[in-house]
Amino acid sequence: MSEPVKRGVGPVVTAAHLAAGAMPALSEIEFAMTLMHHSFERWMVRCMAAAGVPGLQPVAVHLLHAVNHRGREKTLGELCMMFNIEDVHVVSYAIKKLAAIGLVKTGRRGKEKTVRATPAGIAACDRYHEVREALLVASMKRLNLDEQALSGIAAMMRAVSGQYDQAARSATSL
Repeated sequence: MSEPVKRGVGPVVTAAHLAAGAMPALSEIEFAMTLMHHSFERWMVRCMAAAGVPGLQPVAVHLLHAVNHRGREKTLGELCMMFNIEDVHVVSYAIKKLAAIGLVKTGRRGKEKTVRATPAGIAACDRYHEVREALLVASMKRLNLDEQALSGIAAMMRAVSGQYDQAARSATSL
């Protein structure tokens, strides 16, 4: 009687053909980033709804927090740069939606369009913070994660994003 074939469990990826290349760990990272991206976007939308502002898209939630950041107005160019968004129309559309519901106010600095959080926008961000602390931060703290290691992972992710940007620029010339 022959033994059953033992198959090892390879890296957890979505595309084995890509993981079969020279750097399988990169495929693992890509799958993990994909899962985290979708989970994070779902969380942001639902947290903002729990904070009293339902119906926002993830980019609008990002932008509202960014506009509220440090209490100063931002230009559309700054917001695009902050989030590495190439298409200014994506940011402009989300800002229009936020302005329509009274969470931000637009203005001008010379020729540039600016955005500032309104008192209602600031209150929404404050409530989001409360919900986040109660539902997400409290449960994350129970995991006893090394916060310095998490900061290191974040720095590494930002560095790796630069490699993706460079590869994307190179791909446009092929």
